[in-house]
Amino acid sequence: MLGNIGLPSFILLFVVELIVFGPSKLPEIGKSVGQTLSEVKSAMKAIMNDDEESN
Repeated sequence: MLGNIGLPSFILLFVVELIVFGPSKLPEIGKSVGQTLSEVKSAMKAIMNDDEESN
């Protein structure tokens, strides 16, 4: 998904995020994104396990 983003683009995105959200909000945003990805991953595992059990 992020394979097409190079280092200069990543740095530019990070600087824009710092300007928009401020340095105090970035850890909160990162934590929220990490929790969301974890929940999606566990839900996908549960769906895959349910699908395998039904076969």
